[in-house]
Amino acid sequence: MITSVPSTLLIGLVEERLNDEDCVQRGWILDGIPETREQALMIQTRGIIPRHVIVLSAPDMVLIERNLGKRVDPLTGEIYHTTFDWPPASEVQGRLVEPPGISELETAQKLLEYHRNIVRVLPSFPKVLKVISADQPCVDVFYQALTYVQTSHRSNAPFTPRVLLCGSVGSGKSLQAALLAQKYGLVNVCCGQLLKEAVAENSRYGRDLQPFFEKEIAVPDSIVGKVLGQRLGRRDCTQKGWVLHGFPRDLDQAHLLDHLGYKPNRVFFLNVPLDSIIERLTLRRTDPVTGERYHLMYKPPPTLEIQARLLQNPKDAEERVQLKMDLFYRNSAELEKFYRQAVAVNGDQDPYTVFEHLESGIIHPLPNKVL
Repeated sequence: MITSVPSTLLIGLVEERLNDEDCVQRGWILDGIPETREQALMIQTRGIIPRHVIVLSAPDMVLIERNLGKRVDPLTGEIYHTTFDWPPASEVQGRLVEPPGISELETAQKLLEYHRNIVRVLPSFPKVLKVISADQPCVDVFYQALTYVQTSHRSNAPFTPRVLLCGSVGSGKSLQAALLAQKYGLVNVCCGQLLKEAVAENSRYGRDLQPFFEKEIAVPDSIVGKVLGQRLGRRDCTQKGWVLHGFPRDLDQAHLLDHLGYKPNRVFFLNVPLDSIIERLTLRRTDPVTGERYHLMYKPPPTLEIQARLLQNPKDAEERVQLKMDLFYRNSAELEKFYRQAVAVNGDQDPYTVFEHLESGIIHPLPNKVL
């Protein structure tokens, strides 16, 4: 029996492969994933942002007929087709076998599942999506796809965006940063992830960070500022712009960022009520067997057996979440005064509704606040 690979594990493997040197230098083509909206959001939060997304579309009957004609050479693994690609050698013809799972009923069931999911996946890639008809010669399909991937998306932003997202833990900063990075080609800079990468790479600043990570204590602002300044000073951030989240968290850090010369030209505060944050975080669970992540309200486990073995991350305990929220509330008032032109956004709604508000704040002039 073939079981599906958990999304968390699958995307972790994809992320590991895309971080290899050849993918970084030459680019990559991702096929077969994401299959669901959950996977689409998951790859975006991990910074996997495609520049072009192509959907190959054809009538179901055409796809079913194509699938029924597939044959596989068990010796070489080569795939043939009874109509479009039949091998000339009689020896090869004689050993071809029909692969499992291609019957009309099985193919129709797969197509039904695809249609259910694709309508929820497509909104995850606004402005970079193109649908190409696959019901035409493959050469024509190829050249249409090639023409599209050779185009450069033009940003609607009238300036180089330097976006700062402020918000409490669980407010959705990571997802919104990924969406903005995808839409406008910005560099997604997560301060916490940046520090972890510096330690993992054993860089000069990483060695300074190591003792604080080992003792699980706060890293001094002076070291954080050096790591952050080094990243924001790179050419990609200068040319494309950036979206920063996870820093600053208090007034001193805001002054430090300003002193380093990295002043955001758009600042958003994602406001989410305490009850919603508690609900979002304290109900998160992880399956220690598969690594799959669940939420007891939004994504409950499929069976009682799985539910019984789920574990909660200690950082998601209500007491720790409440402590982080209290700290955020104490500092947010001063940050809002420092960033006088900041825009407050209701983060307690659908992620794409939140994104529309953020996008509007980027492409439109800043509002004049009445003192």
